[in-house]
Amino acid sequence: MAWNSFATPLIGKAVRAASRLAHGGGSAFPGKIVERIDPQFLARTLQQLPLGVVLVSGTNGKTTTTRMVASMLESLGLKVFTNPTGSNFTRGVVSSLLAEVSLGGKLDADIAVLELDEAYAVHFVKQVQPDYCLLLNVMRDQLDRFGEIDNTARLLSKAAEATTGTVVLNREDPRIARLADVAHTEDGVEVRYFGLDGSLRSFFPSDDDMRTTVDTASSANIEIDDAAVIAKTGENAEKSEDAAIAEQLPADVTLLAVGDHRASFGIDGETYETGVRLEGVYNLYNAAAALAVVRAVVADAQAMFLPFEQNVTDELLRQVGISQRMIDFAHSTTQAMIDAAAEVTPAFGRGEVIDVNGSPVELLLVKNPMGFRLSLASFTPEGCDTMIAINDEYADGRDMSWLWDVGFSSLRDTGVAMVSGVRAWDMALRLEYDQVPVNSVNTELEEAVSTFVNANPGTPKHIYCTYTAMLKTRAALGKIAEVADAGVGK
Repeated sequence: MAWNSFATPLIGKAVRAASRLAHGGGSAFPGKIVERIDPQFLARTLQQLPLGVVLVSGTNGKTTTTRMVASMLESLGLKVFTNPTGSNFTRGVVSSLLAEVSLGGKLDADIAVLELDEAYAVHFVKQVQPDYCLLLNVMRDQLDRFGEIDNTARLLSKAAEATTGTVVLNREDPRIARLADVAHTEDGVEVRYFGLDGSLRSFFPSDDDMRTTVDTASSANIEIDDAAVIAKTGENAEKSEDAAIAEQLPADVTLLAVGDHRASFGIDGETYETGVRLEGVYNLYNAAAALAVVRAVVADAQAMFLPFEQNVTDELLRQVGISQRMIDFAHSTTQAMIDAAAEVTPAFGRGEVIDVNGSPVELLLVKNPMGFRLSLASFTPEGCDTMIAINDEYADGRDMSWLWDVGFSSLRDTGVAMVSGVRAWDMALRLEYDQVPVNSVNTELEEAVSTFVNANPGTPKHIYCTYTAMLKTRAALGKIAEVADAGVGK
């Protein structure tokens, strides 16, 4: 422990307050300062948690799935610490901790649910061994940072290898499913899977599936419409070797069917159908992932706390650090978990809807080919105005060539009302090749957002944006509409 560790919370809180005043929102800067003056702060603080740490990582869906897991655990009665803004580097987690710890360094929570960037998860697990690790998928993303997806899978393997309790894996992604091999099952680490019914696999193709489809279509000079590709991939084709292997893995939670804000899950041989408030069909699969890890936490809570339930006084429970809410949580039923999943709302910028003068404006984060393809397939453009905002800052990835792996012909009939961001003209050129009409191009994002949302009052609007473009779009909307504070300012 650093000699000055007693002062770390006070110093960190002071830096955080100054940063918020200077930048108008949250910042990872306080975390960077604390990491330098007290490198053990992160591990020391998280070690207090009786139910430990859940680490969530993968290419797509980290922020929404982290929100789902944290919200479900809270609905089931736990006190949860999480990093809700998507600041998913280790210094971002430290900054989030500074907002929650007391001046004495106490964190009032039962469990932490943390989203970690694929690369920074490696740094995190060197300091903190997670009790639970949820790994979602591997897609081509930020090629300038990660290289090809096999390297991303190697990064995620470090998180699976460091986990001390339960590793939850996507059985439909072969690179993720294979990470079961690095989990220390000989030391009691459990491996669980979430998966898809065979009828849904064509809706959630892996990166390899999409690449094969694009290569085949290109060689045959076939026009690619992503909405059609996602619906048709795999139809009338022989089952792939990966799919056959996946079917042999027992899924703890299986997504059986999807509908408009509805989903059916298979758990322990039973079918559970529920409505959901999340947007986009891909988030229904994220819900299966969240359910799988919550079930793992409940199972451990049952083993840890239920033996204390009978003939034990409240005073003894306090002495051993067990609260009544933990015992109540251990009694959570599968139906209670399903009900909790149904109430989760979208994370900021991930299907979040903001009302602007009577027009519902939906923010849709897109940061790689698969994410953009699934968003285009999930949100029909008819009856809506569409804007696309593309930046190439570090958090977005500098290499924007991936835009050419996305088919935009589904926007051809409606056109795109506005294109903006640092790489607006690159995006406009890409749309031109797919014969998508573009009404306006404006690289000044704040001005473009204002023009777009104030046109055609009452008409629903979709804004597809990369990460930093989403933050700036949200900030621009905050000046003309009510936008929830997600810790990133307005």
